[in-house]
Amino acid sequence: MPRPSDLTFRQLEYLVALADTLGFHRAAERAHVSQPALSAQIQQAEAVLGVRLFERNQRRVLLTPAGELVVARARRVLREAEDLLAAARLLSDPFRGNWRLGLIPTVAPYLLPEILPGVHRAHPDLRLLLREERTPVLVRELLAGGLEAAILAEVPDLGTLSRAPLAEDPFLLAAPLGHPLARKRRIALRDLEQAPLLLLEDGHCLRGQALAICAKAGAREADFRASSLPTLMQMVAAGMGLTLLPALCAPMERTRASLVLRPFAPPVPGRQLVLAWRGGSPLAGALATFAGELRAAWPGAISL
Repeated sequence: MPRPSDLTFRQLEYLVALADTLGFHRAAERAHVSQPALSAQIQQAEAVLGVRLFERNQRRVLLTPAGELVVARARRVLREAEDLLAAARLLSDPFRGNWRLGLIPTVAPYLLPEILPGVHRAHPDLRLLLREERTPVLVRELLAGGLEAAILAEVPDLGTLSRAPLAEDPFLLAAPLGHPLARKRRIALRDLEQAPLLLLEDGHCLRGQALAICAKAGAREADFRASSLPTLMQMVAAGMGLTLLPALCAPMERTRASLVLRPFAPPVPGRQLVLAWRGGSPLAGALATFAGELRAAWPGAISL
């Protein structure tokens, strides 16, 4: 009969990492451990539990039905353990130790250089462990206890997560040099009727927001879908279409490619960026304070 002490928290973390990635190499990278070590710990956990959790061959890894149940429970155990550690930290200083902070790709590289120096000065004993991922992955990790908080765009998929507003991020129109719309000082949504808009691929919340604007303006999606904003900007500069660029990203992206950025006339389309966390997190008060500090340090409006 296995005892609770026969199963370690580290093994539970490895089970969850493998369930999320369905690949030993990627799971080992995520867990910061060698692939043989992770594989050995997975096998040991299966031996302790007496059930096979993963179906594996040379090409793929799949969760067994027993694995689905065990991994779901492992997520709950790890979340409770993290909340226990966070609650203990609150007894001394909530801004001491490690916070795992997620950010979406259309925020991370543009915001972090602006805010990290101030965060380090204000909280020298706080270490931010940063993770850049798309919204569905970050929401899943927040709910599972894999992150303390995440900076996201406000979308319906955030569900029951608590959040605090950070900033309104208006969209700009990015157009190639010489495009007729580049000659306008401000863009009306009706100007985009039947215009080809280049968008990010599925999974980016910015794609969903841009599609909603496309529908309202009567624009059409171009054939090409990009995996990142820098690629999108290069395609615009090459004359393949237009796109919507969040103002937060504009200072960096307009230096990568020769293009024209134009603001929209009211009502200006955009996104609301928020700091999100689990409602029951013992760090909720500290995270609300942190959100206020982020708002105060937020980059100012750009000049076009």
